[in-house]
Amino acid sequence: MTTSWSDPAVCAGFDEYADIPEQVLGYRTVFNALELARPERLRVLDYGCGPGKVSERVARRFGKPVLAVDSSATMLDIARRKRPHPLVEYRHISDSLVGLVEDHSMDVAMTCYVFINIGSEPLIRRIVQEVYRTLKPGGSYAILDTNPDTTGVEFSTFRNGAPGRRYRHGEQREVLLRVPGKNEHLVLLDHHWPKEMYLSALRDAGFRSIDFLQPTLSSLPREEVQPPGPPGVTEWRSEWTTPPFIIFKATK
Repeated sequence: MTTSWSDPAVCAGFDEYADIPEQVLGYRTVFNALELARPERLRVLDYGCGPGKVSERVARRFGKPVLAVDSSATMLDIARRKRPHPLVEYRHISDSLVGLVEDHSMDVAMTCYVFINIGSEPLIRRIVQEVYRTLKPGGSYAILDTNPDTTGVEFSTFRNGAPGRRYRHGEQREVLLRVPGKNEHLVLLDHHWPKEMYLSALRDAGFRSIDFLQPTLSSLPREEVQPPGPPGVTEWRSEWTTPPFIIFKATK
């Protein structure tokens, strides 16, 4: 059994999830790592864009053109309906960018919460290689996923994995998302990939200057930390001292 990203109910629930921790600690770190605030025109690849939340934010906040691709037609329908933007092009793919994105044509690329939803390490490695092919020399790539070292921890809007459980390489984990206005959690299944899998996949694809970041709220300026805000979530939890996400940055 695995999460079906073609199921309209699953996709709608995921879209309704208030991704406040992801914005404050995850996407913020990705945007900074890719230096999207640079004045020059940057062509951005968002591989696995889902309902378009991140792509639309990049276009709106930084004014950069984004090619947003995903294998879920249902997710792309949501993205096109709810988050259209003149700088965002949403495209459906299967498992390859061949014929859609030319070699050395993208300035930066990001993959947000995608690899945890893939149960095949060879497929993850193929995607990383595809991204490498599309980037210009010197281009930056950022991968954002839930932190494999903090499974089972209760964060303000989600818990990834069971408390006290140690997961094996690629093993499935239950994810509980608190969706505003819902009495029950949205339950998803993802996969446990240790840090070394990401690092190895990036190295083997040819990336260099590989590093990873694990931000917490305590690492941010205090004035920039606001209450989570969505209904039913009134305060931060473990995010203050425990990093819920991990961000890998690499250069071609």
